[in-house]
Amino acid sequence: MTFKWIPNVICAGRVILVAPIIFTLLNEQYTAALALIGIAALSDAIDGLLARSFHWRTRLGSLLDPTADKLLVFSVFLTLTYLGLVPLVLTVLVVSRDAVIVAGAMAYQFLIGPVSGEPALISKLNTAAQLIFMIFVLTAEAFQWQSSQVVLILGSVVVFTSITSGLNYVVDWGKRACQKPHIAS
Repeated sequence: MTFKWIPNVICAGRVILVAPIIFTLLNEQYTAALALIGIAALSDAIDGLLARSFHWRTRLGSLLDPTADKLLVFSVFLTLTYLGLVPLVLTVLVVSRDAVIVAGAMAYQFLIGPVSGEPALISKLNTAAQLIFMIFVLTAEAFQWQSSQVVLILGSVVVFTSITSGLNYVVDWGKRACQKPHIAS
């Protein structure tokens, strides 16, 4: 009996957590939102550890995991912007970067072949920077910290890593596309 499905179920649970996270944010229950985001982060670590340690990696998991991450980041950034806690321009940059990546992956999938591969280090750093930024903004709001300088610095890191990782994806996948025969050919 194989247990390859376990990381996927945990990941699906992370997707389900997005709705309660947004609900708590909209009700300005920032401590509860932080707790739920902590649970989501823990589930991300656990499903990744299980998939790697026991070789329970699946094609579904390779698509579901980054989708769950993107859904959480998009939803929280959009909600924090709606609440006036994150500048619109930062949210537009975060969402645009991922929209370009998703559009590129879809184009690659349909025109060239299956999308596969691990995220680049800069992409992992970008995700970490986005999560740290979100958690800090929520923590500052929950505990009424004066944090404008730290938010500015962390936001700048998010801007830098978003632009750098977005360009990295475009260049890397552009090279891959040029080196492979096209399905449409």
